[in-house]
Amino acid sequence: MATAGKQTQAAGEAPSALPMDDSLFFKLVRIVNLTARPFGESIGHANKLSLTEWRVMIVLASHPGCAAQEVASYTGLDKMSVSRALAGLARQGRIARRADPDDKRRVLITLSAAGERVYERIGVSGKARENDLFSVLGTAEQTRLARTLDKLIAHRLSADAPG
Repeated sequence: MATAGKQTQAAGEAPSALPMDDSLFFKLVRIVNLTARPFGESIGHANKLSLTEWRVMIVLASHPGCAAQEVASYTGLDKMSVSRALAGLARQGRIARRADPDDKRRVLITLSAAGERVYERIGVSGKARENDLFSVLGTAEQTRLARTLDKLIAHRLSADAPG
């Protein structure tokens, strides 16, 4: 049944749809999109950088020397998206690759000097945007949100783990 534009359901009845206005998932997607859109329109265009490439650069700056599979895990992106982003970053000389000394089949990836310069230049405005977004939350709310998001990430990773 519908009330004031919202779907409701009888007790014990399975939901038939994901109502946008009540969906936490949709709200998460929406805030990501609202904060990411300006990147492509200004910062990304000015630096010849896709949003996915930027996300990969953030991981490599935080975890230098990780493999592509780890980048995919840290970002939550699929392996093909990460592979394309790494190829684009490599074409622009923004990453360096080297064989893992402990496992020659693994390739470890770091930001190159050019990549580090781009990261530093963009990272300052990115941090300012993050601070602005979360400025409406108090410290306790930010801490609670961070813990909640960490819990959701851990749950999703364990649920998606092969086994």
